[in-house]
Amino acid sequence: MSEPTSSKPARKPNPALSKPVQPDEILAKVVGSEPLSRGELTKKLWDYIKQHGLQDQAKKTNINADEALKAVFGGKSQVTMFEMTKLVNQHVK
Repeated sequence: MSEPTSSKPARKPNPALSKPVQPDEILAKVVGSEPLSRGELTKKLWDYIKQHGLQDQAKKTNINADEALKAVFGGKSQVTMFEMTKLVNQHVK
């Protein structure tokens, strides 16, 4: 038996996600000051969250901020994953 073939075209990478962005001073304390693609930025942000145990244990979609992330999150001590993306985007050029 052969595998069914999908007639779906291969997914093209989104060029906006691979274009480097420059973190500002506030975000650089979390992900570094080098320009990163949005994908790398998200990965570094999640690495930081996991390394510091900042994902809420009761509700996994919430992120608890330490001092560095609180600055990124506009002073909020907890945000949702979806809110986090919007807040982080304010710190890239």
